[in-house]
Amino acid sequence: MEQNRALSEALTKAEESNAAKTAFLSSMSHEIRTPMNAIIGLDNIALHETNIPQHTRDELEKIGSSARHLLALINDILDMSRIESGRMVLKAEEFSFREMVEQINIIIHGQCEDKGLTYDSRTIGQTDDYFVGDALRLRQIIINILGNSVKFTDSPGTVTFTVEQCDNNDDTRILHFTMKDTGVGMDESFIPKLFEPFSQEDATTTNRYGGSGLGMAITKNMVDLMGGTITVESQKSIGTTFTVDLPLQKADHTDALEEPTVSAPNVSVAGLHVLIAEDVELNAEVLEDLLEMEEITSEWAENGKRAVEMFRESEAGHFNVILMDMRMPVMDGITATKEIRKLDRPDAEKILIIALTANAFEEDIKHCLQAGMNAHLSKPVDIDQLKDLLGKLLTESKG
Repeated sequence: MEQNRALSEALTKAEESNAAKTAFLSSMSHEIRTPMNAIIGLDNIALHETNIPQHTRDELEKIGSSARHLLALINDILDMSRIESGRMVLKAEEFSFREMVEQINIIIHGQCEDKGLTYDSRTIGQTDDYFVGDALRLRQIIINILGNSVKFTDSPGTVTFTVEQCDNNDDTRILHFTMKDTGVGMDESFIPKLFEPFSQEDATTTNRYGGSGLGMAITKNMVDLMGGTITVESQKSIGTTFTVDLPLQKADHTDALEEPTVSAPNVSVAGLHVLIAEDVELNAEVLEDLLEMEEITSEWAENGKRAVEMFRESEAGHFNVILMDMRMPVMDGITATKEIRKLDRPDAEKILIIALTANAFEEDIKHCLQAGMNAHLSKPVDIDQLKDLLGKLLTESKG
């Protein structure tokens, strides 16, 4: 009994520690993303000015590139923390394998072109058109590896991506991915350390190539979560070959069940009137300016309580969309959404409410949707992504 009590106490402490760690990382994500939202947003607005000198435009593009790089590092740290705390949950959704490969090829081909590299992508034999799995994480695994290949290969090198389907049975398929490059390579002694967080072969690697040092550790953990294997072969100054084998569930896909897709960019968002619930005035101003570039007008509420009041006091149909922050003083976005949905007026249930927040954890997204929001977008604001989402939601609401 004493041993069981000690084990129970140890488990409780471990769970409390994990919860505290997750809460801290969620808070830090929010605090870091909030100023990043202003930096990227203001940079985007400045780049839309037509009369700025080319030198200034070049500097602004460098600011934007550096800000996005910093954001990628933040995302890596959050991904690693989710894996370590056991909070990364893989989705099981049907996806088009061909479309996923095409998306990868577009990204990597562009990166290779920028560096003067040759990119060769090929599929050996036949593959199923559709699978069930987590397409986002699968794409992330392959792009992490191919991105490294591009990073560590100098012109006029080559990056090769090969896909092969093997070991078919009734329910699953084994997909065999090979990512090969003619880059700087690694010593054989370093390969076992490659998947450790913050590992680097020499002290100059991070300075020369950048990165968080977490990319390959995240990749290995995701492959393990999917029940797959990853192996590496490398020779110094000759190149590196990564091999990933992943089991994917067969999809019972029929074209007859396929829904017609709606092209969101064809849906005009000009003329919409938006209520912005945001406690940071600078972020609200940036968002107002970004929306104005798309001919969308807006009003600002400095907290959730004020957002509820402004919506309640407006005429039905006055606002088309509410962009709702989650963490705000007086009343948070979750509570504000619930209060709006409860109002006795015809548009209370129908108004589109989008979480536009620096809280980027899966549980935050789930809380937003459970509260009655229509969708979730994480900060910093990508105006093109927001515009596409608005077009999609407007189309669905009319349909």
